[in-house]
Amino acid sequence: MNALQNSPRDSATTAQTKVLQLQGISKWFGDNTVLKDVSLDVMSGDVVCLLGPSGCGKSTLLRCINWLEEPSAGSVFLNGQCMGIHKGGMKMNDTNLALMRSRIGMVFQHFALWPHLTVLQNIMQAPLYVQKRAFDQVHQEALELLERVGLAAKADVFPSRLSGGQKQRVGIARALAMKPDILLFDEPTSALDPMLVGEVLEVIRDLAGEGATMVIVTHEMEFARQVASRVVFMDAGDIVESSAPEAFFSAPKTLRAQQFLSRFHGSGSSDPRAVD
Repeated sequence: MNALQNSPRDSATTAQTKVLQLQGISKWFGDNTVLKDVSLDVMSGDVVCLLGPSGCGKSTLLRCINWLEEPSAGSVFLNGQCMGIHKGGMKMNDTNLALMRSRIGMVFQHFALWPHLTVLQNIMQAPLYVQKRAFDQVHQEALELLERVGLAAKADVFPSRLSGGQKQRVGIARALAMKPDILLFDEPTSALDPMLVGEVLEVIRDLAGEGATMVIVTHEMEFARQVASRVVFMDAGDIVESSAPEAFFSAPKTLRAQQFLSRFHGSGSSDPRAVD
């Protein structure tokens, strides 16, 4: 995982490149419009936290990025290559789309581990069968990733024997095993007991410190303030505000963002997820 060791945000001499570009992404299901002409650029080393009320389209936007949901309109570019569409305008077949998706690490809200496979097997599956990489190399890297997320002792354990926090850390290791261009996190702590949230957030903080490019949907406000290089606030399927975290949390520009943050600050709860 040496590619993550030097963060572009920590080096003035390292030029940032555009890893992800969203151009006019819209998504509708029948008469229900979930995303409205969303455009967003993510540079190498960026940690973009997507905030907003439940149902505003954050998770749908993540799923459109890797074409788990096909956008109704607009384009997704990963390092300059159009996602899901060939240059001639023809849709990619399942094989080509799977190869594109393999460059995008996805960490799901509810873990999505294969229950019949051990922790180690869960991590090795995609590198072996999607990327067709050598077994010995994949096996060694999987063990190193488990060490990295603090689960080396759980390699031969089945997911049913893990806590929620452990399952999510396996999910992060599985995403990293693909050596992705970008990591997407869909509310990675929302399904966890509050006592387990910290162990998952610590792994993500470490990735941010190493320069991983990430887009994170979260309701953990303090975490977003600490780890984000940019906060993107969404409401009703659109990007309402985008700014540096300190600017967003101390002086949001839009009324909707001010109302959203006032609910967080005024909730009287120590759990930042009380905002929605």
